[in-house]
Amino acid sequence: MDETEFWKIVDAAREDAEGDAEEQADLLVERLTRLDPDSVLDYARHFEARYNRAYLWDLWGAAAVLFDGAGEEVFDSFRCWLIGQGREVYEGAVHDPDALAELLDDFDVEIDGDGEEIGFAADEAYEALTGAETPDLGIPMPGGEPLGTPLDLADDEALAARFPRLWERFGAG
Repeated sequence: MDETEFWKIVDAAREDAEGDAEEQADLLVERLTRLDPDSVLDYARHFEARYNRAYLWDLWGAAAVLFDGAGEEVFDSFRCWLIGQGREVYEGAVHDPDALAELLDDFDVEIDGDGEEIGFAADEAYEALTGAETPDLGIPMPGGEPLGTPLDLADDEALAARFPRLWERFGAG
């Protein structure tokens, strides 16, 4: 599976789920179980690589603006959700997290941003196909702090200064 195929699966599930992350996760599992186990592992590697790439202070800060605060679990779930938004939103946000102000049509903390189940879709599909847990994918986890310039996630002034467009649209201020 190449990157284009990965994003096609993500995009098709997102479109069919009409923005419902839980439904998207269910659709991903359903579609991945139509593939062979090696293809599911390829999908999982693509997902994990993007999840790790999004381990950035600026994305964590953007999540803090969107959620009016974001701890580690919220940020982890947010990164899964961000991948689930598709290539354009994901790449745009990784490149410039403040661009989420334009990339997102809307953001409702009650229904958006929680992509934990999306993050487990490949594991569920692999287990359904093989009866075994997903093996080690060989992708190192990011260690320690996120990449980039650290940010006080509880400092509204710092968040507003770092993400002016996002803050203006979604911030608590």
